[in-house]
Amino acid sequence: MIPPSFEYLTPSNISDAVALLQKHGDEAKILAGGHSLIPAMRLRLAEPGYLIDISGIGGLDYIQEESGQLRIGAMTCEAALEESEIVQSKYPLLLDTAKMIADPSVRNMATVGGNLAHGDPANDHPATMLALRASVVAEGPNGTREIKIDDFFPDFFTTALAEDEILTEIRIPSPPSASGGAYLKIERKVGDYAAAAVACQLNIDSSGSIENIGLGLTNVGSTPIRASSAEELLKGKKPDENMLAEAGRLAAADSEPMEDLRGSAEYKRALVNELTQRAIKLSLQRAEGSR
Repeated sequence: MIPPSFEYLTPSNISDAVALLQKHGDEAKILAGGHSLIPAMRLRLAEPGYLIDISGIGGLDYIQEESGQLRIGAMTCEAALEESEIVQSKYPLLLDTAKMIADPSVRNMATVGGNLAHGDPANDHPATMLALRASVVAEGPNGTREIKIDDFFPDFFTTALAEDEILTEIRIPSPPSASGGAYLKIERKVGDYAAAAVACQLNIDSSGSIENIGLGLTNVGSTPIRASSAEELLKGKKPDENMLAEAGRLAAADSEPMEDLRGSAEYKRALVNELTQRAIKLSLQRAEGSR
């Protein structure tokens, strides 16, 4: 199947792109890397009359630490995350996630901002950003605003972006000492969407107790899910095997999977249970190693 006809627009800066969104309203879609939007158009799940390609706009591709944050430009490709020395040394959760997205040819084009702005709960970065307690920057006709990631995915395939706003940056708090993270994913084949996946980010104190923890779940609900019950259980505690088992059960209870070709709802909850325990254990090991 091929998409219906559309007009292809190439603004030279963000202000022009925003103006085009204002002009064409809900008939327009932003094209970043295109690895989510183009397949949807081919299947006619999305039929924009105007495609606004922002890949030619400079200044949106960067990874830098500034003012206690890791700042990632929206047009930064997944491969750049893999290659970044900052990400490799301080953000293992981000590194894990980038490596698990599709295949190298996709990662060379697919963008971090596009992964989030598409609003797909099966995409990998939404859960990762929940675990990292990130925020995103949106630019529109009234300037820029920062949106907490917990407020960014209000519904299925829906984001908090207004029709005339563009996601331009992701901001992640720089981790304190003794921090670790991990992303674990079960997929039917390499490059597939997850049957289920779990993102974990935590830091520990001198006794090994968890000071702060974030847990995000991929593709087990109509939106990305924060496993808040498990977070509350573990915060301030030095977990043992029984506590980790309980955290897994709580995370599974917070999930809302549906049966599909990737498995039954019961199977997916079992995956969440097991992956949560494994992700926390690996994150703890990495936190100990970063002291």
